[in-house]
Amino acid sequence: MGCGQSKEGGAPATCESKANVDEQTYMFLCKVKLLKRLPKDELPALAKQATEVEFKPGQSIITQGEDGHDFFMIKKGTADVEINGKKVASLKAGDYFGENALLRNEPRNATIKANSQVITLKITRQSFMSLGLQDKLEFAKRGAVGGGAAVQAEVKPPCAKSDGDIALIKKALQSNANLNTIANLDEGRMKAMCDVMWKEEVPQGTALIKQNDLQADYFYVVQSGSFAVSKAEDTKEGQSAEDAATAQLGTVEAGGSFGELALLYFAPRAATITATEKSVVFVTARHQFKEILLKANEEETKQNLNYVGRCEVFEAALKDSEKKELAMAMLEMTFSKDETIFEQGEVGTQFFLLIEGSVNVIKDGKEVASLKATADKAPYFGEKALENKEPRAATVKVTSNTARTLFVDQDTFEAVLGSLTELVKRGKDGTTVVSKVPRKTAADTKRFGVIKFKDLKKLGLLGCGGFGAVELVEETKNGNMYALKQLSKGFVVKSGMQQSVMSEKNVQLMCDSPFVVKLYENYNSPEHLYLLLELALGGELYATYNKRNMWGNEPCAKFYVAGTVFAFEHLHSKKIVFRDLKPENLLLTDQGRVKLTDMGLAKVIFGKTYTTCGTPDYFAPELIASKGHGFAVDWWTLGVLTFELMSGHPPFESATPMQIYAKVQKGINTVTFPKKLKGDVEVMVKGLCHANPTERLPMKKGGIQNVKNQKWFSGFSWSDMESLSMKVPYAPTVKSKKDMKNFSANKEDMPPQVPYKDPKTGWDKDFATSD
Repeated sequence: MGCGQSKEGGAPATCESKANVDEQTYMFLCKVKLLKRLPKDELPALAKQATEVEFKPGQSIITQGEDGHDFFMIKKGTADVEINGKKVASLKAGDYFGENALLRNEPRNATIKANSQVITLKITRQSFMSLGLQDKLEFAKRGAVGGGAAVQAEVKPPCAKSDGDIALIKKALQSNANLNTIANLDEGRMKAMCDVMWKEEVPQGTALIKQNDLQADYFYVVQSGSFAVSKAEDTKEGQSAEDAATAQLGTVEAGGSFGELALLYFAPRAATITATEKSVVFVTARHQFKEILLKANEEETKQNLNYVGRCEVFEAALKDSEKKELAMAMLEMTFSKDETIFEQGEVGTQFFLLIEGSVNVIKDGKEVASLKATADKAPYFGEKALENKEPRAATVKVTSNTARTLFVDQDTFEAVLGSLTELVKRGKDGTTVVSKVPRKTAADTKRFGVIKFKDLKKLGLLGCGGFGAVELVEETKNGNMYALKQLSKGFVVKSGMQQSVMSEKNVQLMCDSPFVVKLYENYNSPEHLYLLLELALGGELYATYNKRNMWGNEPCAKFYVAGTVFAFEHLHSKKIVFRDLKPENLLLTDQGRVKLTDMGLAKVIFGKTYTTCGTPDYFAPELIASKGHGFAVDWWTLGVLTFELMSGHPPFESATPMQIYAKVQKGINTVTFPKKLKGDVEVMVKGLCHANPTERLPMKKGGIQNVKNQKWFSGFSWSDMESLSMKVPYAPTVKSKKDMKNFSANKEDMPPQVPYKDPKTGWDKDFATSD
């Protein structure tokens, strides 16, 4: 771009290049969040690249939808932030916008328009790249939410409410757009919320919610009074356009409501909300709201139980409690007309109940029966698969336009209830205990209990997450290298993450795949828990993509997506749902192989689970709506990952979680696919991100093979990928087994180290595999 011409906003009035670094430019750069992650001694050279560009009142500096190449900081004047033609924020001197354009091509998500004479400092991506700064950035991870808060918040008895109170609460619930994004608030649910609410008086000046508070468990409806919403931002420091657009400052008056994100999951409060006068609020807690949503899901379980209860194969064998367990463990699978549910002669692994539609049973090429689901009858087939994996005796083919089935496989059945053969022997009135088949741990059990904590030497920090820090360690006896993840027990307890941490350990013990980071030992000290993990020195995929500008690289995307498919195949075979896929949780080995890491939100499930957790950019619609979720959420996240690797940003990206969730609920078909995502890859992404979990590619007949058969993977050798013989598309530079240069960690990102006070519950007693 030449002097006197702005590529994105038309011709500016003047343009002046700064030859020397002045103090103001340097100070501006020091305030930018992205640039704070650069070594400070790199900023003077970058400041020399800044050019001064002036814009007239009413002139667009950048335009929504256009590809971005330049980063701007406002030196003088004010500008408006517009999204879809609507003003959402104002910017002033010291504020900045377009920082992502320094790293990658992606459409501008807002228009910035000068509303006075504006003087900006501009840095181009070309200048940024020419200084090699993308290699020196430390990239912050997108944090996961939820998964904790094991300790229920205190609730008070509901208060009496007048007809006027009830009308006010219902109107407040109906008018809260964010709340209606996360829940279908019908009359019954609104009444249930109203019924459990209690009343609290709030004196003037009281901060009912404090920004960053971890005690974020309540939702409020204002009966009387007024509240001010504020954020603890230092206005002298400057803010990004995104920060300005999401500040949401203002007031909440009588009939308004706030705190709805707390109903969805555990996360620190985003703002401070203070009573500006004596006020009264109605209150409800997260777990009360979740219980209301769960009651709707109970109807689905009751219906499934009704089907199971009428199935003769279980009538004589299962007690009522066991029938309910089975009903909760069964999953839904849908089929289309003329589709074969299973073929005669194939090895059977699943039992089916037909709950909608009709099928023909064909033996040796001849139709021998026709089955149809009715309100009173759910025909079943494939029951022998629950006792032994013998060949199917017949073919079952769909004759209706669609057919809905409930199914369970032998592994799930035996893990939940035990052997069907033994259950039949016992009978529903028997007293003999039928043992459940335990889940297998990792095949290589010899690797546990042999590496002592005292033999580990810490060499440096590899990375930091929301709850743990990871360090490079050496086993001094033999020079073997590992990654040691450290968790503050005090912070775990404070955040209610005890159950989640134990689940992470148990899940890791079960995993044994070349596409999943291995666990070697666990340790337990007075203040910390430790996981000794397989080392992958090639770096984190998210940082690698940003530093190498690999977004849109198709061979790389196919390689990493395929590796994730194999990781999920392994996890799902062990009934583990992962729930937190993102480039940050994919690591590269020194040879460039890809491995899934961080089992913090992973969980063994049979049927559905109901904890809302994950990374907001990757949330599936059933997570947002608290409808219960299963393995289908992982396939949704694979679609989001594919989109992000090919475009540089996730498909539902927005400034706030609630804005993301609103887009997710509108569906993948409302997303604009960039050029690199047209054609076969778009078909695959939409097949993975189907709104209906049962319609996602691997959840249909054919399973994971449906992904492997996608046209986008045409010519891709899945066997070479699985055997680790495929040539890697990108080989990271790793000079030695102690080379940490592919990682950049900042001690400022260390999670809180909270002093541990033992609650004497013994929650951590089984954590260690070695001392």
